[in-house]
Amino acid sequence: MKPEKMKKKKLLELFTNITSKTTIVEPMKKIHGTLRDREAIEREIALIMRELLDQGVFTTKLTPRQLAKLVILYHDGKNDTEIARDMGNEKLAKTVARARVRIKLFRDSDFKMPFEREVLEDLLASGKTMNEVSEILGISSSSLREYRHVIAMEEDITLDPFLERIQYVMEDRDLTEQMTSGVAEDGLREAIDTTEAELIDIS
Repeated sequence: MKPEKMKKKKLLELFTNITSKTTIVEPMKKIHGTLRDREAIEREIALIMRELLDQGVFTTKLTPRQLAKLVILYHDGKNDTEIARDMGNEKLAKTVARARVRIKLFRDSDFKMPFEREVLEDLLASGKTMNEVSEILGISSSSLREYRHVIAMEEDITLDPFLERIQYVMEDRDLTEQMTSGVAEDGLREAIDTTEAELIDIS
């Protein structure tokens, strides 16, 4: 069997296994559920966020839909300012950053401290006031609060059940994009091959 036909056969087998059908235009199913578009993904995450906020385990100025957008844009590689700008208000950058940390969407920069993390943890556990700790470390109170917030959220497991559900939804999105991209690329390549063959026949 030619490589091209073998590749098409493998692609068809992949979709058949996922959908239990041989037509790729029909609804595709997988272990997690039905593959969905970006809008559907955002709505589902927003519903989880609303549930989370309604239970009072998380408070923020952001709406459930904004939090859903935050999750998606974070995974798209956007920084906090870009996410806030996409929400229509760049001034929300700090609110976005705090909410992002609360739902454990960390960045490497969140853990870049001008001292060893263990030193901060020991000082926080020593019973000293925040002002005393900030003076010892030579940082502002606001910076100290941010570092403490990151450490506390990393260790907090309160939201983990919700975050696992959100991760589940995001995995659906990733598979949807991979499938869509794969089908588009394979379809385009097949169209080009067919066109070239037709041109050869005509000439």
